[in-house]
Amino acid sequence: MIEWFDPDYISDRIAILRTRKNISARDMSFSLGQSQSYINNIENKKALPSMQMFLEICRFLEITPRDFFDDSISDPWALYVAEDILSSRSPKQLRLISDLMKEMK
Repeated sequence: MIEWFDPDYISDRIAILRTRKNISARDMSFSLGQSQSYINNIENKKALPSMQMFLEICRFLEITPRDFFDDSISDPWALYVAEDILSSRSPKQLRLISDLMKEMK
């Protein structure tokens, strides 16, 4: 559980999620329309993004702000893929998948 406001968490989480997507800080900065050192400055705890930029960062990373702050979700993209696959399954298939997941637990 993170504290109510922990700027280190924001910096560290951006670095973790960016790295998992295999994107350089420089490329991410440019993709966000910022200077080449923008993300690097955030990750090195020299700056924090504005709320608007935070939302842009989430959009760029293809996650929700809720996923950003939920550090129990280590790979939000895998979760999205699983949700997408599950949403098109029949009730019978969902029960089978659920049973299998219970066995794996």
